[in-house]
Amino acid sequence: MASLLCGGKGSWPEIVGTNGKVAAEKIERENENVRAILVAEGSYVPQDFRCDRVWVWVDKNGLVTRVPMIG
Repeated sequence: MASLLCGGKGSWPEIVGTNGKVAAEKIERENENVRAILVAEGSYVPQDFRCDRVWVWVDKNGLVTRVPMIG
C-alpha cells in the first residue's frame, strides 16, 4: 500500500535477519526517496506516516527483526 501512496519500492521482506547497516544501505539504494533509520527493538518512534522514512528495527546483535517498510 505504501508504495502506491509514495512511489517506488515500499517494503523489504528479504532483508529480515540481515545486518541492519547493510540493510539500510540497500533500502536507500533501491528507493532514493527514503531515508532508512536504524532503531533498536523496544525503542519508541513517532507514529506518523511519512513517505520519506523507513524504520529498520534491529536486535542487540544489529540484525533486522521486522520487515522494513515506508512509513
